Amino acid sequence: QVQLVESGGGSVQAGGSLRLSCAASERRYCMGWFRQAPGKEREGVASLATDGVARVADSVKGRFTASRDNTNNVLYLQMNSLEPEDTAMYYCAAGRGWSCFLSVNDYKYWGQGTQVTVAS
Repeated sequence: QVQLVESGGGSVQAGGSLRLSCAASERRYCMGWFRQAPGKEREGVASLATDGVARVADSVKGRFTASRDNTNNVLYLQMNSLEPEDTAMYYCAAGRGWSCFLSVNDYKYWGQGTQVTVAS
């Protein structure tokens, strides 16, 4: 069982920045960030494998960047130029195996989430 603990969420004005962190109890090949707004499905934001293969959703491309500290098993999400549409609960996830796309099916373990609220 992989334990994931997110931190770094909060409330910001549009155009601001936040950095999310996710501490994992063990290293997994694939780690990802997802988000879910009220009434909407959970969507993939960014994924990053230990070999550096990264994927980013089109909706956040150029604004969000995922990175990871493989030594300490920490995943980060730097979020810049935040928009009200980015308001959601953000979840960290650890992958099942060697597939590392932005699909919930690729992930087995989930954190409790951290809320991000962007005011206009």
